[in-house]
Amino acid sequence: MVAKNSSVTEFILAGLTDQPGLQIPLFFLFLGFYLITVLANLGLIILIALNSHLHSPMYFFLFNLSIIDLSYSTTITPKMLMSFISTKNMILHAGCMTQLFFFCFFVISESFILSAMAYDRYVAICNPLVYTVTMSSRVCSLLLLGVYGMGLAGAVIHTGSIMSLTFCSDNLINHFMCDIFPILQLSCNNTDANQLVVFIVVAIDIGIPIVTICISYALILSSILHIRSTEGRSKAFSTCSSHMIVVCLFFGSGAFVYLKPPSVLPLGKEKVSSLFYTIVEPMLNPLIYSFRNKDVKIAIRKIWGRKIFS
Repeated sequence: MVAKNSSVTEFILAGLTDQPGLQIPLFFLFLGFYLITVLANLGLIILIALNSHLHSPMYFFLFNLSIIDLSYSTTITPKMLMSFISTKNMILHAGCMTQLFFFCFFVISESFILSAMAYDRYVAICNPLVYTVTMSSRVCSLLLLGVYGMGLAGAVIHTGSIMSLTFCSDNLINHFMCDIFPILQLSCNNTDANQLVVFIVVAIDIGIPIVTICISYALILSSILHIRSTEGRSKAFSTCSSHMIVVCLFFGSGAFVYLKPPSVLPLGKEKVSSLFYTIVEPMLNPLIYSFRNKDVKIAIRKIWGRKIFS
């Protein structure tokens, strides 16, 4: 896993802050965030799996979104927590590349599954009579295969690009995780080509989903405006509102960090921006879909009612 002619066999993660007085409070804060993320996403996964009323394409994608959120939060957060309680948060070169690979895989997969969910909402609202035929189990499986296929391709390209670099002596990554730009800054090589690869791949992985989502919601909005009843419009808007909140949080923070030259935003501020899509967003997703989704709330009440009755 170590690049040829590279003298660096391990890296040091600088963490979120170097202020001693903030280490312990931040440790418990982000530990709380992580526990909420795990419990909320696991709860939603189990709820969808056990409730037959939630076995529909919309919840099939939501089920996989929760798996992705839980997975990439677990890829990042435990190692970040170590930086708050250890003097030097060391990570082997192989471990750093592994973390980078899985982080890229899950984040890119999330961007495409959000676009698949937008397409699902488009079919449900604009073509309700053929919804079950259009969003058949075969179509959903193919869409999911495409989601994870794009995630795998992006992860291989990003990780392969980083592994081709040589690292000489500086091994301090000014971040709480093995992210692309902080690692590029440590290389002895000229990284212009690597940065170009990052911009192209990120532009594709953000651009295609955003275009899909925008087209889907433009058609949805057009369809909603033709609905005469106020109740029908309200129901259609309610169906899409949760998804739009998640989309804005995820793509807004991701584009802010990656679709710019590294020199525009100092790494200290970039770390704070990265918190939104690595820590905060995976925690908020299941909460947003739970509290703003009627079917999920009904399913929770039924399970809770059964436990009380038992």
